[in-house]
Amino acid sequence: MQKKKPNILEHELVPKHEILSPEEAAELLRKLKINPAQLPWITIDDPVVKAIGAKPGDIIRIIRKSPTAGEFIAYRYVVVDTLQPRKKEA
Repeated sequence: MQKKKPNILEHELVPKHEILSPEEAAELLRKLKINPAQLPWITIDDPVVKAIGAKPGDIIRIIRKSPTAGEFIAYRYVVVDTLQPRKKEA
């Protein structure tokens, strides 16, 4: 009998993760005046990245609860490996 894997997305310590649509990603990058590689990185090996089905090149929104700010939003750029060289994008 095979054991059922727990859903890490339901754990109380794992904040909400969402993959941005191409339109949302473009708007974010335009607003911040940056290219995707300038965002903090997260690898495809990350358990949450696997769980939500993100692919290299996706941008993920992470929504954390904060006792002082109420809610804190962070963004991560999905990469294959953090050792890959950063590409210079125009």
